[in-house]
This record gives sequence, C-alpha cells and structure tokens, in this order.
Amino acid sequence: MRLPHLLSVLLIFSHVLSGCYVLRSSAGGGETSFTPPRMVAAEDIVVPAGYIVEAVATGLTFPTGVAFDEEGGVYVVEAGYSYGEIFTTAQLLKIDAQGRTRLIASSDKGGPWTGVTVFLGDFFVTEGSQITGGRLLRISPEGEISIVAEGLPSRGDHHANAPVAGPDGWIYFGQGTATNSGVVGEDNAEFGWLHRFPEVHDIPCRNITLVGRNYTTRNVLDPDDRGRIETGAFVPFGTSTAQGQVIPGEVPCSGAILRVRPTGGEMELVAWGMRNPFGLAFSPDGRLFATDNSYDVRGSRPIFGTGDLLWEVVPGAWYGWPDFHGEHLIAEGRFRPPGREDPEPLLARHPGKPPRPVAILAVHSSSNGLDFSSSAAFGHVGEVFIAQFGDMASGTGKVMGPVGFKVVRVDVERGVTRDFAVNGGKRNGPASRIGGGGLERPVALRFDPGGESLYIVDFGVMLQQGDHSIPVEKTGVLWRIRRDAPRTGEGG
Repeated sequence: MRLPHLLSVLLIFSHVLSGCYVLRSSAGGGETSFTPPRMVAAEDIVVPAGYIVEAVATGLTFPTGVAFDEEGGVYVVEAGYSYGEIFTTAQLLKIDAQGRTRLIASSDKGGPWTGVTVFLGDFFVTEGSQITGGRLLRISPEGEISIVAEGLPSRGDHHANAPVAGPDGWIYFGQGTATNSGVVGEDNAEFGWLHRFPEVHDIPCRNITLVGRNYTTRNVLDPDDRGRIETGAFVPFGTSTAQGQVIPGEVPCSGAILRVRPTGGEMELVAWGMRNPFGLAFSPDGRLFATDNSYDVRGSRPIFGTGDLLWEVVPGAWYGWPDFHGEHLIAEGRFRPPGREDPEPLLARHPGKPPRPVAILAVHSSSNGLDFSSSAAFGHVGEVFIAQFGDMASGTGKVMGPVGFKVVRVDVERGVTRDFAVNGGKRNGPASRIGGGGLERPVALRFDPGGESLYIVDFGVMLQQGDHSIPVEKTGVLWRIRRDAPRTGEGG
C-alpha cells in the first residue's frame, strides 16, 4: 500500500472512530442503578493464586484512608463529604477484630477528611474542608485535635490529599487544583463550590506569565443574566486576563506536593504542576512517588484522552499542569476532544520541562491511594500497588465501558502495570454494575506494619447521573489481602 493512500485510510478511520464516540452513549461504571443494602462477598474478588481476600469491616460511610498504630491496631477515616454535595460527619474510627468501630475523633465541618497516617504515636489527617478550607490535623490517641497546617486552597474540585510521614521526619501531602485545567467554569458550579465561594481559583506556586486567553460562558452565578461572561486562567470566575499578565506565586498553592514538620511551622514546597496528586508513598529505598489524577473532558477547557500518571517526585520540579500531559504539550493534537478544537496553552513561558512519568495509567481510572510492598511474606517487593476508584463518567467524560474499580501493581523500574485485585466475571466494573459482592470503588490502600497484609479502603457505591454524583452512605468496606500460606524468601 502506498504511503499517501495509507494516511488517507488512517484519517478516514480516525474520523469514523470520532463519529462513533460522539454518537454512542457513555457506559461508565457508575451509570447504573443500585438498591441497598450492599452485598459483600470476598470470593467475588479475583486475586493471584496463593492470596486470599477478607472483608475486615463493612457499613462504612465514605471511607478514604487506613492506618495502623504501633501495636498493629487498625484505623480508618470517613470523609464526611462526598462529591454530589453530601455532607456527613468526618470521623477517625478504630476497627476491632470483629469489624466493630470505635470513635476516636470527629468533625461536622471538616469534610472531606481524605487520608490518615500515624507518626510519633499520633494520627495525621488531611482535611480538605469544603467549608473552612484545607488543614493538616494532628489527633492524639485520645482524640484531641490540633492544627499542624492550615490555609490550604481546598475549596475547589480537589482537596488536600492523603499524608505520609517521610524518612526525614516531615509530613508530606498533596494539594489538588481548584479546576479541571486552570479555568473556572460552568462545571465548577455543578460541584457546588462556585456558588459558595465565587472568588476561588487556582493559585500557582511560583510566578507565572499568562498568554491572556479567555473563555466565554453563561453567567451561572446570576440566573437572571442572559449575557455571556469571560474568564481567564488562575483568576476568579468572570475575570478576564491579558497577554503578559503575571500571576504571583505563593505557598500553599494548587496542584502541589507540600511538606511540614509534625509540630507545625511554615509549609515548604516539594514539587508543583500536578493536577491532583492524590496518593503519596515512599519506596523501600526512600524515593517519593505520587499518583496524579489527570484532566477531564469538561468545563471551559476540556482535554481528552489523558491517562492518570504515576510520578517519581523530584524536589523542585514542575510537572506540566495546566499545559502538559506527562512530557507532551496538550496542544499537540492528540488531546483534542471529539468535535472540539485543540486545547491551547495558558502559560506564555513554562517553568521547566516536565519529567517523564513512571507509568501512564488508564484514562479516567481515578488512580488514587498507593503503597509499596516491602516484605517477601507478601511478595512483589519494590512494586507499588494503586487503588483505582474508577471512572465518574459521564461527568468527567464519556467512556465506552467501566474503567478502574480495581487494584493494580506497577513495576516502577519498567513502568509496567498489571491487575492485582479485580472483580470476577466477563466484564470489568463495580459490583453494583456487574453483580456480585466484590469491589466498588477502591480509594486507598496501605500495607500493615509487617508488610504481610494489604488493606484496601473501598469508598462504597457512587452512581453517576450525567454530571451529578450520587454516593450511597453505609456501603464502604475495608478489605484485607494476604498470602494464604506466606512463603519466606520470595521477593515477588
């Protein structure tokens, strides 16, 4: 076949696929129905031979993190808030051997509590409060709460994310962006926060210079206004920007990894230019890794086909948001939403060249919490395990079938990703969609102190109706995976 003819065929084929994408309805994992109660059946989860799955606790409401004390006691945090604008009580709970819970601490205005770690005998909890703004809390075993850091820009789409104690004795955590891709738009009104806090916008960590591109939308803050309104990047809704305009950087900021001493004090910037660095973990050799939830096909600046990213975090580096996906400029053409124009750059000058991701994970998989295996008793030593919450289609973009809803493992040296815990059956998806009593939405995971068991936090049932999320209370589960007969001396 001659090359020009081959290119013509490929172009026609791509247009056909684009047309199919536009015409077909979305089929995301949450685009289904559910009637409580949730069935829980560990045998419906498929894991490699030699491993077994157990349900440790059930009936949790929006759990987001798990941690262990020095005696091996198991604790979870319940968020207290979920997309869909559902506010409950954020709680730190101890789980006993029978799966019963005991309250350690709570907050009626702190939601979401997005994660927990134990360090120096206390609990450190990230609070991405939709009402008061983000904080890092220190909670004693008796439930006394003190503030380690506050003023985090967490009132937008994404929040202050799960903390981890570093080998240097600092507490590290992520802070997500307020928007999908740098511009406040109509989609943020659907999240609820734009009506509560119309002044919220993304904050860069260092000074940036804008191209001055503005986006025109209807004025969702004034239902009587039938006109149109212009909004630029890194400014509040309805504020336009100019070419060459400089937006001052500050810390804390959006889309960054930060650290602070456990006793408090000034926060320090570790790295920036991420969209939503949800999960952090240190490898057995002391390197820091982060998962990064990538762009959605929504808002004033929709971006198509960007898989979630696994980064090795280099202190001081800039990771490309809002103009790159991994090493690639989003204006290259490969990220054009079907039927739309290419997303164009927002920054006149880029703060650096983004590094290469360790791995690119499935598009819309919502790859969140992660942890490294460090024990031969479990196996896969040095590999990172990642909880994939699953797609939130069609609010984040159309999918042809459920994406995520499982646990994967990644060889960080080669960037190879493999399934580890998935629901059984011929189709992928949450149990509420495909049937059975397996996984719904894994959001976090952590190995126990000995490294012999992997605990998986399952947020529970969350349905999607168009752009609207419908979470279901008391459907969360804490799962445990361990070797049926641990084999010593095996590294993976």
